[in-house]
Parts: sequence; structure tokens; C-alpha cells
Amino acid sequence: MGFTDRHLLGIESLSPAAITEILDLADSYVDFNRQPARHADALAGATQINMFFEASTRTQASFELAGKRLGADVMNMAMQASSLKKGETLIDTATTLNAMGPDLLVVRHPHSGAVNLLAEKVTCAVLNAGDGRHEHPTQALLDALTIRRAKGRLHRLSVAICGDIAHSRVARSNILLLNRMESRIRLIAPPTLLPAGIEAFGVEVFEDMEEGLRDVDVVMMLRLQKERMDGGFVPSEREYYHRYGLDHDKLAFAKSDAIVMHPGPMNRGVEIDGTLADDINRSVIREQVEMGVAVRMAAMHLLARNWRAATAEATA
Repeated sequence: MGFTDRHLLGIESLSPAAITEILDLADSYVDFNRQPARHADALAGATQINMFFEASTRTQASFELAGKRLGADVMNMAMQASSLKKGETLIDTATTLNAMGPDLLVVRHPHSGAVNLLAEKVTCAVLNAGDGRHEHPTQALLDALTIRRAKGRLHRLSVAICGDIAHSRVARSNILLLNRMESRIRLIAPPTLLPAGIEAFGVEVFEDMEEGLRDVDVVMMLRLQKERMDGGFVPSEREYYHRYGLDHDKLAFAKSDAIVMHPGPMNRGVEIDGTLADDINRSVIREQVEMGVAVRMAAMHLLARNWRAATAEATA
């Protein structure tokens, strides 16, 4: 059984078959997006509202572009300047949204679980664009599509995820997805940036880059936010880069055809060497951005299909 859910709230609930269906459709949208005419009708007549309670220009733009290419009427709500500042609750927001009658909500929120709560209260499909430290499902899916196109498969690869694991919803979603696809996951980070009990997720943990990167197929670097640098999690930017920043010397311990990834935005000279980030022979960071639009188109297409099928069944 493929993807049959009403909402896309995380990777945790997805089966390998559901992940594969999303990626297969996204693959077709990659080719579609490279054509001169890029107008489809999967969301024709539908209203998509992007609600970003937390700023993210790149992700919001990707969802907006995806919705418009599918034929949706897309509206962006500036939630940071909204009535929530005046004390409106998430439940009040859901009530207002139900009165507006959208078909799809794309929601990013700084608090873990907020998107799930909203999904329980609204009458339309909800897509999680990142919530707190919980999940960021479309980032993991676009990473998976990037890996699959570069390596020809997702199964039984060796993938190193390096950096701020403790605070990263990207890491969590990728760990869940890659585990579903039977890949071997290595986490590389200083102890201050590793969550307690992480071994229970079925991963190997390393504090040394040389040891952790040895013979891996994929190297996925994570962004180190400025507050981590200022909050005592790492001694300094220079020390962090020396020990955990990816450069050509450290990458040499991985397989010779290993690819380099980063969800962006990058701190060049902190998480990754700038020349390596731009190395077209090793880096697939630009491809990740392209895959992001295709994956979000696929996810919204399938949500619309499932929602319409459920509505038709309920009214039959």
C-alpha cells in the first residue's frame, strides 16, 4: 500500500511503500519542472495556505512555487505579525481557517507537536513544513530523492549525518526515513550536540570525523545555528570547523564517489568548506534545492488525491 494518509505530518508514520510512491511521483515532477511550460492541474480549483509561524524564506518559496505549478490558488499568511501576537490560540486559528475553507495548509511552527494539533482541528489536509525539534518530512524526502538519483538506490547505503543532531528536526526525519529503507546511519557530533539515548534510534555514534566518515556513501552536513555557538555547545567557530567542519581532507576518508549534502542555509567555513560546497563532482547541494520543489509538488498532489477520495467516500 502506498501513501494513503490525509495529512503529511512526519516520516514516522510512512511505510517504505508510501515513501517510494512519493519519490516516484517526485521523480516525474523533476522532469516536468525542466520543461519550458510548467503548469499542471493536480491542485486546480484548490486553495493552499502557507502558514509560517517561523521564518524560512527558502522553504516557503519552495512550497509556493510547487503549489502554483500544480494550479492551486496560493496564499501566504504572515503569522509572525498576526493576531497570534495578540493572544489568539492555535485553536482559535483553526476555527478561523475552517471558516475560510482552504483545501491544504502548509504549516511551519517553532513548537514540536503544534502542526499535529492543528491537523486535529481543521477540516482540510495539513502538510508539516517543520515543527520545533520534531520533524521536517519534506526535507527528508527531498534528501532521499537526491540520494536515490545520485546513487541509484536508497537501500543499504552508509550515510553519515554530521553536526548539531540534538536540535535538528532534519536529522530526526532523515534518521527515520533512512532506517525505513534499511540504510546504515552514522551520526558524528561533539557530545554537547548529541541527544540523550540517540542509540535507541538504530544508529552508530561517533565523535571523530575520520572514524565516522570511513567508507560512507553519503555525507550529510547540518547547519550550526548561531545560538549554539554562543551558548556553550561548542568552544568556538574555529575549533568546531577544525574538528567537525567538512573539507576535502576529511572527505577523503569516505568512499571516493561519496556525495556531500547540506539542507541550507550553509555557514561556509563553519560546517563546510566553501570550495567543497561548490564542487560539482562531490556536492549535490544545488540538486537538493531542485528536488525540494519536485518533492513538495508530489506530496501535495498525493494529499489532494487522498483528500478528494475521502471526501467522495464520505458523501457517497
